[in-house]
Amino acid sequence: MLSGWARAALSHRICTGIPRRRLGKLIGELAPAWRAQQESRLRVRRGRDRLRAAGAGPGHDLPFTDRVVTTLVILRFQLPHAALAVFYGVDRSTITRAVHEVRPLLAARGFAVPGRGELRLRTLADVFAYAAAEGVKLRIDGTEVQVRRPQAGRPGRRAFVSGKKKQNTIKATVISDGSGRLLWAGVFRPGRMHDVTALRTEGTEDLLRQHPEVNAEVDSGYQGLARDFPAQVSAPPKKPGKDAPPEAAARWDQQRHAQSSARICVEHAIAEPKQWRPLQRWTGRRDYLPETALAIAGLVSDRAATR
Repeated sequence: MLSGWARAALSHRICTGIPRRRLGKLIGELAPAWRAQQESRLRVRRGRDRLRAAGAGPGHDLPFTDRVVTTLVILRFQLPHAALAVFYGVDRSTITRAVHEVRPLLAARGFAVPGRGELRLRTLADVFAYAAAEGVKLRIDGTEVQVRRPQAGRPGRRAFVSGKKKQNTIKATVISDGSGRLLWAGVFRPGRMHDVTALRTEGTEDLLRQHPEVNAEVDSGYQGLARDFPAQVSAPPKKPGKDAPPEAAARWDQQRHAQSSARICVEHAIAEPKQWRPLQRWTGRRDYLPETALAIAGLVSDRAATR
């Protein structure tokens, strides 16, 4: 297959997940960081500054534009690297190297802010500062991705067994606004850890104290956080006992549905990145899942921010 035909076909939005116009902007955004990364790598390998002008010497078998496209296709469909190597007429190791170069750059971009294309949220502290400044009510929820089971005899093997999914998973926390637009994803922890415990380990309690004007809607997995911050965090009401009067049960059911309606939009923020194949079931090394998830979520937030 000719590499020119492959370039035209694989750069289509069906393959990359983003329109060609946005793809061009993304390539222009990543190119300076990639060139700096390559120059730093060559500087370390040479042990001195370059003697020839930039651009001298042999060119790359796979130009930077094609490196970005192949990385997006792999993030989108989890295609084997050897298959894309056939499309472009290069060795499999060239595709693998391209993914390892471009994927960290995508993961480091952060998350787009609706209506503020130049502003990106990279940390949980950025999200709380943005919510405090703009008066955004946050929606917080957890999600899990199935991963391969660790080998027998390895320490911490049981840490990935999720009590909810009954599978080996890695858990992440997702935050959206009231329109279901993805603002942030992170807090990657083994599936055995409880949702609220994972969120506490990221310093969420300190951020809630620093920003008392920030409010959040959560599900029943974060009841402890709602108990400690009742004025800021809203969770579903506790179910009344069996001996409760009918009016108490009816009031609980009404409050539960009202809280669920206010919180359910975060499920859309969770579902959109999971349309990308790697986040449906991760078959690679567990160490690479957080970086892959951040790269995909950042691309999804670009589209959500324009809605």
